[in-house]
Amino acid sequence: MPQERSVRQSRSPRVIVAAAIVDDGRVLACERSSPPEAAGRWEFPGGKVEPGESDQQALARECVEELGVRVEVGDRVGPDVPLAHGRAVLRVFAVRLLGGDQPQALEHRSMRWLAPDELDSVPWLPADQPIVAELPGLLLRKGLS
Repeated sequence: MPQERSVRQSRSPRVIVAAAIVDDGRVLACERSSPPEAAGRWEFPGGKVEPGESDQQALARECVEELGVRVEVGDRVGPDVPLAHGRAVLRVFAVRLLGGDQPQALEHRSMRWLAPDELDSVPWLPADQPIVAELPGLLLRKGLS
């Protein structure tokens, strides 16, 4: 039994990555359609990092799957946000669209581009709220680092 406990405690939390897609001083917000407890709430698009992927590779893959866009992944936005009682962490990155690609709501109910003064106009998922607080500075910067 003690050995089992130490194995469980040493396991790294699952990493969830999300994109703060910035274009023309606005960020893309996506409305969840499921599961029922999250439907109607807003988030940054993204998903789980799979074995063998870097955070950046996973985020680029998720942007293609969820939005049909190619992206350049930039700097981190805010700190890791603990999820699922510490079993996972959310990492958000600033992202820029490539090649004139335009996002499509392939897995979300709807999408909106939000300016700094509109960030509070949608009900964000709790995990995304700490990142929203970091966005005004990001949106006022020109380009990605």
